[in-house]
Amino acid sequence: MARASLLTATSLAAATSLVASLAIATPAQATSPRATTPRATAPRFAAPAVIGGSALAAGGTVVGLGRGAPPLPATSATAFLVADATTGQVLAARDAHGRLAPASTLKILTAVALMPRFRVNGAIKGTASAAQTDGTRVGIVQGFTYRIDKLFEALLVMSANDAAVAISDAEGGLAPTLARMNNRAAQLQARDTVARTPNGLDAPGQTSSAYDLALIFRAGLAMPAFRRDISLRSTLFPSASGGAYPIYTHDRLLASYPGMIGGKNGYTIAAQASFVGAARRGGHTIIVVVMHDVPDFWPETRALLDWGFAADGHVVPVGTLVAPRS
Repeated sequence: MARASLLTATSLAAATSLVASLAIATPAQATSPRATTPRATAPRFAAPAVIGGSALAAGGTVVGLGRGAPPLPATSATAFLVADATTGQVLAARDAHGRLAPASTLKILTAVALMPRFRVNGAIKGTASAAQTDGTRVGIVQGFTYRIDKLFEALLVMSANDAAVAISDAEGGLAPTLARMNNRAAQLQARDTVARTPNGLDAPGQTSSAYDLALIFRAGLAMPAFRRDISLRSTLFPSASGGAYPIYTHDRLLASYPGMIGGKNGYTIAAQASFVGAARRGGHTIIVVVMHDVPDFWPETRALLDWGFAADGHVVPVGTLVAPRS
């Protein structure tokens, strides 16, 4: 059930204006057992201190459809967000600040926090802890020397958990890595995000939100190395036995969606499926985030991107992607 919001005396004037423009919806059954479409309900409000705007405190779907705006497509996600990264306007959202397990989408924070810490052509040795990491792996070998840029490629292209640990070990270990990640999240005002691992594998207390993933991804888009890595469909990773072998992106939209810049998906049993990505058309970049979704979320993300481009300029923004703290 969606969370109730608070209406205070100080926010009454803003709330009165907001009610005329926003439709706040709760889930309704659609074709999929979990799929939902927006359904207008009585407006709810929250304290104005919510990062990005008080409307984003709503637990249900919030969207302000204007003249010429297409209907919001159905999505199975527990939380989602569509934003214009160029203007910072949040076009639609559901439970934008809901704190959920991020799975491998957390790797975007690892990259945003740690990429500036290393020389692009620097080299580090594979560690035992990296070589023994569970889950998706690129095949780090203990004692073999890797260029740091290839490890970040493995991190963002194929979501290599062992590459994340190797980078973390080069930063000095888990404690300094998590400090860097959480400090960077705080600087970006991603206040729903708590990093407990460098690779997104489930850990007690580790959370993020659809809003925070949009903030972090937007920061990554401003970094040339990050933007390059998420745009790679494939790359070569060095082999300890000599030569190199290909690794491939997990982003199914990268080769098929017009204007796709790239994205990062994640999945664990606890977190279920998640994705954050962006595409650019007509001078605007649309960011889409889904969290706690069904495994085959790709049609939904494609539909949300389509909606974002079609609705941009025809909706009343429901919030903003805030600027980093100086």
